[in-house]
Amino acid sequence: MLRIISLNLNGIRSAWNKNLLPWLARQQADVVCVQELKAQLPDLSAEMQQPAGLHAHYHAAQKKGYSGVGIWSREAPTMIQAGFGVPEFDAEGRFLRVDLPDLTVISLYLPSGSASDERQASKFRFLAAFLPQLAALRAEGREIVICGDWNIAHREIDLKNWKSNQKNSGFLPEERAWLSRVFDEQGWVDVYRSLYPTAGDSAYTWWSNRGQAWAKNVGWRIDYQIATPGIAARAREGAVYKEERFSDHAPLIIDYDWPA
Repeated sequence: MLRIISLNLNGIRSAWNKNLLPWLARQQADVVCVQELKAQLPDLSAEMQQPAGLHAHYHAAQKKGYSGVGIWSREAPTMIQAGFGVPEFDAEGRFLRVDLPDLTVISLYLPSGSASDERQASKFRFLAAFLPQLAALRAEGREIVICGDWNIAHREIDLKNWKSNQKNSGFLPEERAWLSRVFDEQGWVDVYRSLYPTAGDSAYTWWSNRGQAWAKNVGWRIDYQIATPGIAARAREGAVYKEERFSDHAPLIIDYDWPA
């Protein structure tokens, strides 16, 4: 069995102080993908730079206290790729790939467009640039799992207040249509949704810090494990862990019967 976890940390140092590491130790995950480090490597403690028993790799943003992604794996990667060749987004630390002997895992952090029109325009540029990257990944013929905060709720079932959010970043028609192309045209699989087609509020992975969103479970499902069909078909169980809070996102855990 292969256990993969994805979690937007909303700051690795903050999540560490909320007992992330002891929880991770109990999970016995094989791969952990993290997003929104909000730190650069010199900011990390030795334990953060190299969690016990894991190989840790990071792609930090050039801007301090911003973005950044990482991957921790039990097995040593055979190849590591930071960024996908688009300077605007590589500078923001949004893509990290590791190749393991029989599997590729990617930690991905899509831009949020909620802060301003300029940030939404940046998000649309990312979507345009990343769609051909996804096609190129599919063409490699490897089994791939892309974990991360995609910052898009795909369907109405994926957020609490879908009617009032149709003009808001994260649920815009253009964003949802883009994600549909990822699934329907390119053949990527939304692994959690394939396991639980009708899961509603139990599937949410993010809650605004405003109001009482967490207490009232007014959430969004914007964290995904999106995979090639071969390994997606080997997914056996998934869960969104909510018993403890390490950030404004919840860990997305999926167990795969892998290697096949």
